[in-house]
Amino acid sequence: MPNRTPLTRDFFDRPVLEVAPDLLGCTLVRRTPDGPIALRLTEVEAYDGPTDPGSHAYRGRTERNASMFGPPGHAYVYFIYGMWFALNLVCGPVGSASAVLVRAGEITAGGELAYKRRPTARKENELAKGPARLATALGIDRTLNGIDICAGPGAPLSVLEGGSTDGGKICSGPRTGVSGDGAVHPWRFWIDGDPTVSPYRAHAPRRRRQSGT
Repeated sequence: MPNRTPLTRDFFDRPVLEVAPDLLGCTLVRRTPDGPIALRLTEVEAYDGPTDPGSHAYRGRTERNASMFGPPGHAYVYFIYGMWFALNLVCGPVGSASAVLVRAGEITAGGELAYKRRPTARKENELAKGPARLATALGIDRTLNGIDICAGPGAPLSVLEGGSTDGGKICSGPRTGVSGDGAVHPWRFWIDGDPTVSPYRAHAPRRRRQSGT
C-alpha cells in the first residue's frame, strides 16, 4: 500500500475543472473487512453542478443527488441502469454541486481481492476500466454515499497525494455518453496511452421496441 499523505479537504475545495486533472496519478484507497485495494487514477470526468447540462445537479437538488451539494471531500455514489454503481468525489464550496466521476484506474495493491469481485476480467488492466467495473472491483455501493474521504487513517475511502502519470501526458475531450448541450464540454481527462483508460463512447439514444403488426 502506498505510503503517502491523504489529500486534504482544501484540495477538493476548488473548482472542479482544477481538481479533476489534478487527481490523475493519485491513488484511491478502498478499505474493507476483506482487505484494502489501491488504485492509481487514470481517467476522470468533471461535472459542474447546476450550470452543467450533463450534471445530475442541473435541475436542482434531489434526494438522490444531495451529496453533490457538499461539503467538498465527500463521496457521491449513484446507481445506474439498474445494475451498476458509480463513484464521484465532491468538489468546490458547499452548494456548488460539482463532482468528479472516477472512470478508470490501475489496481496497484489488492489485485486478488479485485479479481474475486471481477472474475470475468480477462486482463489485469480491465479490472477497473470504466466506472462500473471500477466500482465493482473496489466494492463501491450506496452505503458509501456521502462518506467523508478526508476523514483520515482507516476511512473506507481516501485519496493519497503524489502519484505518477508514468510519463503520459494528460489529455481532455468530450465526456462519455453525455447528450445535448453537455456533450460539447471537453471535461473528460485521462492519461494518454495508459491501458486502463476506457474507450470513449458518444451518447447513443436507446431505441424503443416496435410492436409487431
